[in-house]
Amino acid sequence: MPKTAKPKTRTSATAKTMPELMLDSWMLAGEASYVMWLRGIRLMAGGKLAEQEAGRMVSEKMLASMTLIPAVMAGGIGQSVESAGSRALAHYRKPVRANRRRLSR
Repeated sequence: MPKTAKPKTRTSATAKTMPELMLDSWMLAGEASYVMWLRGIRLMAGGKLAEQEAGRMVSEKMLASMTLIPAVMAGGIGQSVESAGSRALAHYRKPVRANRRRLSR
């Protein structure tokens, strides 16, 4: 009985084609825009939650910028542009999605 090949599954950090990267970038930008809108609503409401959100925004931005280069370079110097782009998108996708979920409650 011949073995059937398992379909290859792609992790979020593997190289994608340029059209896939463009779509992923567009989707991430839309989700990030929604998060900015939700944060704006929270900040305009004022109070303790607004203060906590402002502090969280600053700390998240600093953390994201400090951890991006190591995350992208994990693929090595010889990686393709597509691979580096996939890693960068995957790096930002997690916190943006977590913020959307948290702020949507």
